[in-house]
Amino acid sequence: MADKNFPLSGWSSAAIHAGHEQDPNSSHITPIYATSTFVFDTAEEGMERFASLDKEKVYSRWGNPTFKECEQKIAALEAFGLSDENGQPLELKALLHASGQAAMATLFFSTLKAGDKVLSHHSLYGGTYELLHKVLANSGIEPIIEDLHDLEKAEEWLQKDDSIKLIHIETPANPTIRCVDIEALTQIAKRYGKLVSVDNTFATPYLQQPFAYGVDFVFHSTTKFLNGHGSAIGGVLIGKDIHFMKTTAWKWHALLGGNANPFDAYLLTQGIKTLELRMERHCHNAMEVAQFLDGHPNIEHVNYTGLHQHPDYYISAKQMRHPGPMMSFELKGGLEAGKQFINRLKMCTRAVSLGTVDTLLSHPASMSHAGLSRENRLLFGITDGLIRMSVGIENVQDIIADLDQALRG
Repeated sequence: MADKNFPLSGWSSAAIHAGHEQDPNSSHITPIYATSTFVFDTAEEGMERFASLDKEKVYSRWGNPTFKECEQKIAALEAFGLSDENGQPLELKALLHASGQAAMATLFFSTLKAGDKVLSHHSLYGGTYELLHKVLANSGIEPIIEDLHDLEKAEEWLQKDDSIKLIHIETPANPTIRCVDIEALTQIAKRYGKLVSVDNTFATPYLQQPFAYGVDFVFHSTTKFLNGHGSAIGGVLIGKDIHFMKTTAWKWHALLGGNANPFDAYLLTQGIKTLELRMERHCHNAMEVAQFLDGHPNIEHVNYTGLHQHPDYYISAKQMRHPGPMMSFELKGGLEAGKQFINRLKMCTRAVSLGTVDTLLSHPASMSHAGLSRENRLLFGITDGLIRMSVGIENVQDIIADLDQALRG
């Protein structure tokens, strides 16, 4: 086992070694602790575990050693190379959940109460949009949707409505790949004493570290690139207020019942170890695919921040290591062209979700965002012919060849 005092200078080193503790039975890999509860040798030991803020060995809805390594690893990667206000290495606390939606629920309910408002933007993941409007709204928490690329509008809202307690952003956003300036928006939020949370699912901590810009929380659907193989559902909430995360956030997490399970946590831990290698190939392929699509006669336009014409090209370049593996593109021909394109694919995978080693394509208007009205979809930039693409790590020539034959029909 790596010495905890050895300074890790490489990102992949942290992805492999951070959070790992030697198993008492000398297992190389952290075991799957498939147990619902944990035994106490004495009444005093039980009392100590219940009193502790780290409830790792009480009951697996509260915590579990398999969860712990995964949580510590993700927190270490989001904090990698960052310092706190005192110049010390940044410390973060992560809470692993059964799904991204469960982690999102913990974020919102631990930071907001009836009468509060949350400010967010257009082009959100459909599940986030529905959680805001169908669950939070019914709980007396009002969502405000604004164009947060317009920083003046964002500040106007904060000036006129003190009920706004949280600003939640998704950058890059799903599925238009729009980016929000994390640093600029966070600076405005802090002037008014507001919390900021960032959905970092599309970027991963390898491409983007929102805590570098002063945000309070980062969220991931770990189902996606962190796991990398489509083998397990999961979500994680990371915060820099350690006490809050171990008390208020943990309490909501435990009471809502959105705990992870040991097997999915194990799969996630193994997936994270290869994240840098996978993301490098994902990103390389995505740039080539975007350039191919940008010149294709059957494509209206491509949403990819690595292309100079993308409206958020410079924002992405400022806060991301690389534009990333996600893109969307508009087909000439609308809804029918979108369905025909999806049906013609021969190698690439027809599926919702993203972040797996194979290339995934979906048609948001008829799939992930079908629950939204057409009016709202268009407001969010989700047009009838829009295709979302998660570029995989296959040979890039094969990806391009499949896309080309599907586009030509």
